[in-house]
Order: sequence, then structure tokens, then C-alpha cells
Amino acid sequence: MCAYYSKIVGTGSYEPQVVVPNQDFTDYQFYKANGEKNLKEPAKIVAKLAEISGITERLYAQEHINTSDLAYLAAKNALESSGIDGESLDHIIVAHNFGDVNSKTHYTDMLPNVAAKVKQKLGIVNSDCVAYDILFGCPSWVQGVIQADYYLRSGDAKRVMVIGSDVMSRVLDPHDLDSMLFGDGAGAVILERFESEEPAGILCHKTVTDSVQGADFLRMGASYNEEVDEDRLFVKMNGRSVYKYAMEKVPATMDACLKKANVDIADLKQILIHQANEKMIRQLCKKLYSMHDRQMPETVFPLTVGKWGNSSAATVPMLLDHILKGKLDGHQIEAGDHIILSSVGGGMHANCIVYKHV
Repeated sequence: MCAYYSKIVGTGSYEPQVVVPNQDFTDYQFYKANGEKNLKEPAKIVAKLAEISGITERLYAQEHINTSDLAYLAAKNALESSGIDGESLDHIIVAHNFGDVNSKTHYTDMLPNVAAKVKQKLGIVNSDCVAYDILFGCPSWVQGVIQADYYLRSGDAKRVMVIGSDVMSRVLDPHDLDSMLFGDGAGAVILERFESEEPAGILCHKTVTDSVQGADFLRMGASYNEEVDEDRLFVKMNGRSVYKYAMEKVPATMDACLKKANVDIADLKQILIHQANEKMIRQLCKKLYSMHDRQMPETVFPLTVGKWGNSSAATVPMLLDHILKGKLDGHQIEAGDHIILSSVGGGMHANCIVYKHV
């Protein structure tokens, strides 16, 4: 019996042009959360963070480039590489966290919304192409794909674009060592409704939210340096709590998805997980395999965080685009392969999609 599913028919991404190596942080003055100066040598702080995170450099957007620009460039790349006409899109969903942040004033601009700006830049005049944003922390893009799947399966849409775009570099406290973790970027996918006798494309998904315990793990707050303008807010993260939450929720969410999709972990080709830091990614995947009493293949989790940093909502779609286009050595996805798309972040939220590539 035939059923309707959602499949990926196009991908695109944009890598910002400014490369920021770890060396650039060695003359920073870091502070602790209590406002005291961190007396450790900046070079040693940088080296330790690189050891834990695996990050050696990150990408920043140029001053004249903003979140909507990155999103547009990724969307344009997806349309051009797939040969799809933008006028055929029923929805454009843009996943982000801060809108367009002015590089000088650092004010946030979300009017009109980012997706509307992207639609304008693409020149799409079709009124039935609905353009809206989703704010869901780092898991925003995965959640946008989940929303797209509902539209497509229900028949309310035939083709949907989901973009993840963030310019994290403009909301970072230069006195907080966590600022070294983040970067900028954008990635996009185009999903299409199709009919199949066998389950294919998006097989299932799951999302959890734990706000009572985790709403403050990632938040906006003042600089750790009290001499900085107290009215300006920056991303603040309780790294230990985020790591603990991820270890508890992400493997469990992925496991639940695999069981719901009736996919054996032995048949899993790739786990595309939010690129927060290498150590956490490895441990999350290792725990998932241990839940199935299996040895984790070292090739199952592709990594880009070392060169791109954590670009929040953009990490997973950028990673997916590079693999599908053969730009990431040692990793490929072919027809029939089962993969996981998963993320975790501010809220706290964790989500997962099991996908059979078509």
C-alpha cells in the first residue's frame, strides 16, 4: 500500500569568509562568571578549550553580511544546485536565534522576519509561498524539518525549503571563554512530498523539551567584565549542565526514533549531530551504541566543528550539504542509507529525525 513521505531533493550552504584561528584569542582578557579576572594565561585557556572542543578555527560573517544574507546565499545555492524553481516552494522556514544583528550597534532586527527577507532576496513573488521563522535554539533547523514533514505528509504542501542560519559572532562576550566555541554559517534543504510503497525519506522524528530544569542553561546575560555596557546582552551557557542534559536526552531520543522507525542500529550509516564540540559528539554517539551493546564505528559521526565552530541552527544542514555533495572526505550518503539528524540546545530541547535516503 502506498503512502506519502518527505524526501530531500536539494541542499545548499554558505560558509562565511572570515576565518578566525585560535591564535586570535590569545591576547583576550577572560573573566569568570563571578566577575573576577581569570588569572590563567590566555594561551593556556585557548589550548585547553581546543583540546576539549576540537575547535582550531571558526568562521565569522563579514561586517556587511547578516543572518538573512547567509540564509539567502544558502537558499540560492540549494535552488541552483538542484535546478528547482523558487516559485514552486509552498513554504520557506528559516531557523535562527537572533535575527539580523547589526555589526556596529548589535541591535536585533526581526521586522520583517528573516524568512520574509530571504523570500524577497530570492525574488519569489508567489503569494502562496509562506515564509516564516522558527526560534528553537540550536535544534531550530531540525525542528523546522519536522514541521515541513507534517505539511508534506498532510498534503498541505508539495515542496518546502528549510534554512538554518545564525551569526553567533555578534552576540558573544569577548571576556567569556565560551565565546571561542561559536561561529557563523547557513545551510538549507528542499523537501518534497512523494509516494512510496515502502517507508522512505523521513521515517519518524521525536522532540523533547525540558524547560523547568533547563531554561537557564543557555540564556542571554551581561558580560562577565562589569566594565562592559550592562545594557548589552550576550549568550551565556552553563556548559556542564548542557553537557549533562545532552548525555541524558540525546541518545535516548535517537534510540526512541530508531525503535519507532524499526531501524536496526547496525543499518545506521551516519549520525549527523549538532556540531557543538567533538568530545560531546563522540560521547553521545558512543552512548547510543552502548545502549544496543554494539561497538561504535569511528566513521559514523562526521565532524566539521573543528574548522567551522558551533554555528547553532546552521550546523546540521551545512554538514548534510557537504556530505551529499562529496565535500567531506570519508563520509558519503547513498540511496537506501539510514541516517540520523539530531540536535540539542537552549530551551532545553533535543530532537531527532531518522531518514532513509532516496
